Amino acid sequence: MRKLILISLFLTAQLFSYSSHAALFDDTEARKKIFELEKTMQSQNQATQATLAELKKNQQALEQRVTSLEAIAKNGLVDVQAQLEVLKQENSRLKGDLELATHNLDLAQQRQKDLYTDTDVRLRKLESGGVTVAQAAAEPTAVVKESEEQKQLEAANALSKDAKHKDAFAAYDKFLKDFPGSALAADAMYGLGYSQFALKNYKSAIATQQKLLDAHPDSAKAPDAIMNMANSQIQLGQVAAAKKTLRELVKKFPNSEVTPTAQKRLKALESIR
Repeated sequence: MRKLILISLFLTAQLFSYSSHAALFDDTEARKKIFELEKTMQSQNQATQATLAELKKNQQALEQRVTSLEAIAKNGLVDVQAQLEVLKQENSRLKGDLELATHNLDLAQQRQKDLYTDTDVRLRKLESGGVTVAQAAAEPTAVVKESEEQKQLEAANALSKDAKHKDAFAAYDKFLKDFPGSALAADAMYGLGYSQFALKNYKSAIATQQKLLDAHPDSAKAPDAIMNMANSQIQLGQVAAAKKTLRELVKKFPNSEVTPTAQKRLKALESIR
């Protein structure tokens, strides 16, 4: 009986030991699984954080690009409008040149007719002894001088038309030196300022056009000169000054050919903040 009891106790101890070992094994495995799961979740969380950081970085870069593109678009609009204005002025100037050439042709034909008549009268007087040969042979100096002025100005205009702005500048400058008191001085002065603008000498262009306005405020070229000044100010980044100049143009010359363009330009500048 005692032996049976001892055997029973032994088996019970073994069973208890096995159960404890199994429980311990199960707890270790569970902890291991939990640790692995936590490690996996931590890795996934780090990957997610890295992805979010990258997305945020890309978003910031995209926002910066959008801002840059908006700035470029605004500046580009001003630049395109300035170029359009240059073309508009060029077209207006060419139209004026055509009108001037037509006028000069009519004037030359009339002068030729008057000269022929005058020569005929002088010859008749010479034949009748009313004048001396020397008087009859005298040239009409004023006509010759004016013809030379027109010739030089037309040559300068042709250079400007062909976009030979350096040569045109020199030709206009020579004209103003040769004929400072000419009736065509305002046209030459405008051409000089326009050449300076085309050569990107914007400050000089402004000074030249202001000189035209001071010396010939009633000239037909005055509106074009003011527009050229505004375009030069825009190129120099002097937006406030350009707005003021354009307002002056619209106010002083409401019926000018360039006034509608000046109004559009002013509206565009006022939209820029």
